[in-house]
Amino acid sequence: MNPGQGVRALFVCISAALLCTHAVASTRENRCGWLQNPTPANWWLDDKDGSWTLSVMGERPVPGFDDLPDMTSGDWVVTNAGGHGYGCACIDMDVDKGTGKAVRLYSAKVLPLKRCKTDRSLPPP
Repeated sequence: MNPGQGVRALFVCISAALLCTHAVASTRENRCGWLQNPTPANWWLDDKDGSWTLSVMGERPVPGFDDLPDMTSGDWVVTNAGGHGYGCACIDMDVDKGTGKAVRLYSAKVLPLKRCKTDRSLPPP
């Protein structure tokens, strides 16, 4: 094997390892909890495992965020001007447990507030 072939082989091995690591780190899960939107463009979901950022003002939202239904319909508690507040929801999304971040959103469902209020594993909104 000449030096050029060895370098290429090493590059292929490293690339494959990185792809496998990323595939394992990101998992698709249905997460349920308090969906919060306290101020414009700031959205996150707080569930039993922590807080998952969906959108931050001044940054691009997580892919799929713009395709979600209107989450402020149904049970929604307004806590700030402009209809900002919180509700209860389940979101089907890819998460990276290593970083604790939402990676991609697929769908979401608004739930009655009672569901989150009675879930003892959830922090208060």
